[in-house]
Amino acid sequence: MRELEKMSIPTNMTLTAVFQKVPEGYIGFVEELPGANTQGATLEETRTHLQEAVAMVLEANRALVQESIQKQDVILEPLCVSIA
Repeated sequence: MRELEKMSIPTNMTLTAVFQKVPEGYIGFVEELPGANTQGATLEETRTHLQEAVAMVLEANRALVQESIQKQDVILEPLCVSIA
């Protein structure tokens, strides 16, 4: 059963950004999302790039899943997780 059309995709998520000062500026990554990493000359630039990187990783992951489940009998549903 494919129910993606009925699902709403969250527009806001709270993740943990990690920034490190390096000689060239800053590097940044998201603790909870492997593959979302970037760099920039300033902290603000790195923050902006990291938001873009997160959006691209999530979009790519969704596209990969959609491709892999084509014509499959699957159930897609939101998953809410509370972490203490």
